[in-house]
Amino acid sequence: MDRITLNEIKDKLDFFHKMFDAVRLIDPLHKKVIECQDSDILITKEVCYHYWGDKKICDNCISMRSYQEDKSLVKMEKSQNAVFLVTAIPITTNESPAVLELLKNVTDTMFVGSGEYNKSEMLSRYVEEISNAIIKDPLTLLFNRRFVEERLPADIVESTLANRPLSLCFLDLDNFKAINDTYGHGAGDKAIKTVSEIIISNIDCDKSWAARYGGDEFLVCLNGTREEDAQLIMKKIQRDVGNLPIYSEKDSIKLSLTYGIKTMEDIPLTAAELIREADKVMYLAKQFKYHYGQN
Repeated sequence: MDRITLNEIKDKLDFFHKMFDAVRLIDPLHKKVIECQDSDILITKEVCYHYWGDKKICDNCISMRSYQEDKSLVKMEKSQNAVFLVTAIPITTNESPAVLELLKNVTDTMFVGSGEYNKSEMLSRYVEEISNAIIKDPLTLLFNRRFVEERLPADIVESTLANRPLSLCFLDLDNFKAINDTYGHGAGDKAIKTVSEIIISNIDCDKSWAARYGGDEFLVCLNGTREEDAQLIMKKIQRDVGNLPIYSEKDSIKLSLTYGIKTMEDIPLTAAELIREADKVMYLAKQFKYHYGQN
């Protein structure tokens, strides 16, 4: 369907409120609510994800996806005490991006499968499982590329507004193809899972996150972290990976990885620019390593 405009929204708000438990406009980049009251649109300082009783950005943000894909989307989302069906519709504006969210409480009316579950508890668990299936890599349980595309732009905006650094780290497992070819894909999977577990054990997941970006590539976003501190974290991860071999049926396999870091501090960068620059630094480090015969 074609995008609707803010003027069209004003004319429909009263009607929407009759059908839904909550109606709100969201700025998906800045994570702010553009409040709708009495058919008026008021810019507020309210953080959109606080509605769900959480203090962190939604892992699978439907408004960000709706804005990026330029189409209406529907998902289930859970608060502390209820489950909602959320419809997100992109809105045409001349200023900041906007998405209309229509929220319907379906805690006691939504049935999944046989419908045999205890009120909101089982349904909330189901919503969480569905969300994780969308944004997490099934092998490592790290976030996936879709999550990166939705979350990194929001973290960049937040870091820019708060005037704090953001370090993006691009990690690549060395000789991954050789591991697969020599020892089989089972050993390759074990190597990927081992590296993932080491990454997670070395970062603060309350403010930072890690994702499997490709076959043997990982991204780590360190919010509020300057390059010198990011270097310490990456060197620790690199050292831990080197000290923890994996085992095939006959041999132990020594692992190593190469990383690159790009820190955004004074000059804002887009998500694509950050990833490209971190990848470039990683590639140069890998070339240097191989040139001097290091593993």
